Amino acid sequence: MKSKLWNTNFTLLTISNFLMCSAYYSLISTLPVYVSKVLHAPHSIVGLVLSAYAVAAILIRPFTGFGLDYFGRKTIFIASLLVYGLIFNAYILATTVTIMLILRFAHGLTWGLTTTSNTTLAGDIIPAEKRGEGFGLFGVSTTVGMALGPPIGIFILQHSGYNAMFITGFVFSIISMIMAGLIKYPVYQPLPRNRQFKWKNLFEVSTVIPSVNLLIIGLSYGGLISFIALFGKEIGVQNPSGFFLVFALGIITSRFSAGKAVDRNGPRLVILICLSLLIVGYPLLALLRNAWGFYSAALILGFGNGVVWPTFQAMVNNIVPSNRRGAANSTLFIAMDLGMGLGMISAGMISQTYSISTAFLCCSAYCAAGLILFRLFTLKYYLKRRVLVLVGRNKPNVEY
Repeated sequence: MKSKLWNTNFTLLTISNFLMCSAYYSLISTLPVYVSKVLHAPHSIVGLVLSAYAVAAILIRPFTGFGLDYFGRKTIFIASLLVYGLIFNAYILATTVTIMLILRFAHGLTWGLTTTSNTTLAGDIIPAEKRGEGFGLFGVSTTVGMALGPPIGIFILQHSGYNAMFITGFVFSIISMIMAGLIKYPVYQPLPRNRQFKWKNLFEVSTVIPSVNLLIIGLSYGGLISFIALFGKEIGVQNPSGFFLVFALGIITSRFSAGKAVDRNGPRLVILICLSLLIVGYPLLALLRNAWGFYSAALILGFGNGVVWPTFQAMVNNIVPSNRRGAANSTLFIAMDLGMGLGMISAGMISQTYSISTAFLCCSAYCAAGLILFRLFTLKYYLKRRVLVLVGRNKPNVEY
């Protein structure tokens, strides 16, 4: 008999993730404009400020993974959500680029803690035979937060100002923490080797290849989310935040249709289709500089991005034992954050020197490189590691 995916724990975790992501994405479409127009920062500085979030998350994730494998999930997850929410109130003090940079770095630390924790917990809760579908549906809560966050942020900003928008992020985060507190956490007994603080325990070596592959793809995503609002204004789109709604529609559609396919047939065809869509979508966005191209590209890029992240999540969780799941997810997140951060910085430099359109064309090249790496190395490596798990050679000593 197959285990049930939509149980109380999974539902609470999904709601918690949705609220946390809604708070985060409420700032995505407003902060770049604020830093550029109000604080009068050039595009290169906008990219630097936004990338501070990713840099901080990168620095904290290895220690988060170790902590999750050492202490378990509950305390770290709930405490990080509390601090994550409190920092939203501190944005009220962000009157200079320097202050904004410091706050984005601090907030990035808590983002690294919360996202590594809830993803690791999702790996514990989701039945092994449904990880492709489970991570896809769990990711839908991120996508819905991505879709609703920007218009919520803009609506509150237009009617009540920045302070009200920051306070709303705080409220969302606290409710997210309450949902997380209601979850019944699986009993966790770490292995003795997980209690030794060693650098090798901060990372999971077996997940490096798929993580590097995701890093390369993540370069494109970082460039997209950091400059899409400014690009929309540049080409005369009346409501650039609408990009996120259409983008989210593409993501949600692809995740509902592709998750089960990954579980049945593996990641090969799904990743091939998704990356091909990304390779096409970025030039469409860059070269067709009008509302039709803007929103058409949003849908195509949404379809492409929709399954890439949960598919790599499922792959990583399929090739490690449960007692190394924290380190494995941490390693994957570090790669994604590093890719996004470098993507933001490179997009800022390219758009400052050439144009935002040129930066988006480079995003297409990143995805092409990611596809080549996946076909030549990552897929073969994953299939080999997956076989070892299935035959029991990588079986964990403790299950829970």
